[in-house]
Amino acid sequence: MFLLLLTAAIVGMLIGTVGVGGILLIPALSAFAGLSTHMAMATALFSFIFTGLLGTWLYQRHGSIDWGITIPVCAGAMAGAYPGSMANAMASGRTLDIILGAIIIFAGIYALFPAKKHILSCASGSLKQRILLMAVGFIVGFGSGLTGVGGPVLSVPLMVITGFGPLTSIATSQVIQIAAAISGSIGNLQHNFVDLGFGIWVAMAELAGVAAGVHLAHTISQKALKMVISVVCIVVGAFIMIRSLFLA
Repeated sequence: MFLLLLTAAIVGMLIGTVGVGGILLIPALSAFAGLSTHMAMATALFSFIFTGLLGTWLYQRHGSIDWGITIPVCAGAMAGAYPGSMANAMASGRTLDIILGAIIIFAGIYALFPAKKHILSCASGSLKQRILLMAVGFIVGFGSGLTGVGGPVLSVPLMVITGFGPLTSIATSQVIQIAAAISGSIGNLQHNFVDLGFGIWVAMAELAGVAAGVHLAHTISQKALKMVISVVCIVVGAFIMIRSLFLA
């Protein structure tokens, strides 16, 4: 239990600092709590409701959330998370492990590259931008419901790639967690995939980490921390994929 709570606290810190971090909770729930793949993903997603609430409040206090950007993304995430959770219920555990491993490796490789401050090609507040933001949100929501990784690990890379600044992307991802996690958890609760006991305990540990992570995000350089996250994500993702492909 101690190792699980320690991992959850680290996960919370990574979520608060760079967005990418929730992916590491799923293998921890499987290894330390003995949950199946489906239950680990669903329980992790449930805990992200609470990390999202705290992260949103803290980032808003720093004035880092652009609500004109955040609201369309969240609308898309709400639309995508429920069908994603339905797909999760129909997929095999091995398939979900392979998908999860691929996402973790993608996040790790993404973290290796320095953030680029692109200029979005469409005007702020335009119809084109709103459609783009809703499309990003839908992809994030569906992926969150399908794999339980939470919004940030998908939304931060997608938003940076499509032209949004890193801090704006990370701040937006905190709000996306709430939308995607609530919507996806509705479906997961219907299938009794959420272990509420472990979910509440890990959420409490994550909240302590989120508070520290948001403080770090606004006070220190992210270069060294992102390198550590990258290495951990690639190693964990590769382990999960190898186990699923060759040891199942």
